[in-house]
Amino acid sequence: LAGHGVNDSSGVYYFLPVNADTDRLKRTGVAFSDIKNTVASLAGKAVLFVDTCHSGNVMGTRRGIADIAGIVNELASAENGAVVFASSKAGVALEDAAWGNGAFTRALVEGIRGQADYTGKGKITVNMLDLYLSERVKELTKGRQTPTTTKPHTVPDFPVAVTR
Repeated sequence: LAGHGVNDSSGVYYFLPVNADTDRLKRTGVAFSDIKNTVASLAGKAVLFVDTCHSGNVMGTRRGIADIAGIVNELASAENGAVVFASSKAGVALEDAAWGNGAFTRALVEGIRGQADYTGKGKITVNMLDLYLSERVKELTKGRQTPTTTKPHTVPDFPVAVTR
C-alpha cells in the first residue's frame, strides 16, 4: 500500500484511497481490520509493505500508543504469520519529486532490485531488506523518518526477492 493514511479520533488507522473523504472515513477509507483480515487469510507467507503517513500505526493503537505486540500476536497466530514493513514508526512519510516516490518506496525498489543483496548470492531475505530499508530511509531523509518492520518470532528469515 502506498498513499495516505490517518488515524480516526479513536486511534484506528485508515488507508486512504484516491477518493477517500476524511469526514467519512468508515465509508471511504480502508480500516486496518480489513487489511489485517485479508493478510491473515492468505495461504503461505505474507509480506505487507505500507508507505503512508502514520503507517507505524498500521499495527493499531490503544490510548494513543501503538499496540504493536497485540497485532503482531494476531498475525503470528495465522498459520504462517505475516511480515509488515512500514515506512514510518510515527508521523510523516516523506516524499520528494526527485525520488519519484516516498523515501520508503524508493528504498524498497532499490532494495529489491539488488541493493539489499548483502551476500551477493542473488537472493534478498526479509532480514536483509529490513536492514537496507532502515539505513537507506534514514539516509534519504537525513534521519527525519525511521521505518519499522515487524516479524513474528515463528516466521524464519526467508527470501522476498531474487535478483538473478
